[in-house]
Amino acid sequence: MFILRRLASGLVLMFVISTATFFLLNLTGQDPVRQVLGPVASVEQVEAKRQQLGLDEPLITQYFQWLGAAVRGDLGRSWFTNQPVGELLSQTLPPTLSMVIGSLILAACFGTLIGVTAALRRGRLDRGLQVASTLVQAIPGFLVALVLALVFAVQLRMFPATGFTAFTDSPGKWLASITLPVVALALGSLASIALQVRGSMIDVMQQDFVRTLRSRGLPERSVVVKHALRSAAGPSLTTVSLMFIVAISSSVIIEKVFNIPGIGTQANNSASRGDLPVVLGIVLVTVVLVVVVNLLVDLAQGWINPKVRVS
Repeated sequence: MFILRRLASGLVLMFVISTATFFLLNLTGQDPVRQVLGPVASVEQVEAKRQQLGLDEPLITQYFQWLGAAVRGDLGRSWFTNQPVGELLSQTLPPTLSMVIGSLILAACFGTLIGVTAALRRGRLDRGLQVASTLVQAIPGFLVALVLALVFAVQLRMFPATGFTAFTDSPGKWLASITLPVVALALGSLASIALQVRGSMIDVMQQDFVRTLRSRGLPERSVVVKHALRSAAGPSLTTVSLMFIVAISSSVIIEKVFNIPGIGTQANNSASRGDLPVVLGIVLVTVVLVVVVNLLVDLAQGWINPKVRVS
């Protein structure tokens, strides 16, 4: 029931967001057929194209036609390139997922390490963490990306400044191509996770069960790693799921800076020219990713704390 409830809420979320996106994009007032054919197309050509794309049907009919096809796994074709949306997503999703997942792993590992260290040692290290985290969160992601590209790609030539190499083509070049984008995306998330872990660990370390474990003579490492960190992991996992959404949205800017052909760049280009099937496909896939990540986080929290499953 725990998993079924999460899946049901995810399906409802996908339906609501895709429906809202469909109708909001159709309220922009732009004529997509004129955008496709250009200003020199004749009225006859525009009407013929409108019928070909099914835009002469009532809006509600267009919506249910798209929804029915989407349920069957057919997201349609781009109005501008006639490329299947599914094929387009399969080309643009891997670069974005490489960056987003890589940045989350980096942020979660180092954020947890820094947060736990600051909570246990306190003093100057703790104060330094809070100041550094505030500064990192205040710096725009595109500025961090530009500085990284200028120093490590242009001046030191350690990494490529632009482009993306698929993992299947060359794992080494793939790692080099995503290193700077991953670091640029991870810094803000790392600071947020470190502060969350620090706060949770300070609260947990002051609870009675920690004092009881220490009085029984358990090693400090066991108290911290096996018991305190596990109790503090719940809020931190929630922060990680939120950081996934932030990373997806921030990837648009990072892809622009490093000229990576990801889903963010594709969404920006398609939205600016009114390519509705592509935009709807990207929104739907993004919602699916968010639902999957939240489900995994819920499962992890249920495994860590059985009370979550009951609630």
